[in-house]
Amino acid sequence: MYTVYILFSAIKAKYCIGCTGDFLEERIRKHNTNHKGFTGGVGDWELKYQEVFETKVLALNREKEIKNWKSRKMIEKLTTNF
Repeated sequence: MYTVYILFSAIKAKYCIGCTGDFLEERIRKHNTNHKGFTGGVGDWELKYQEVFETKVLALNREKEIKNWKSRKMIEKLTTNF
């Protein structure tokens, strides 16, 4: 099983969209560690949305679809219904 997820950081006031085949809790923990990169250093990422898929291809396609929206408004609408 693969999960597409959306995280939110209040410190950065930004969303992070990703996909994982690992346990989602472990992936979020990694995002919240002090590392280089977009999610590193703030440690306040929290889950706002998730979808589960049977295959990696389906999950990656959905992740790409959400990222291609490039619209905070659409992402917030999706996460509000979660």
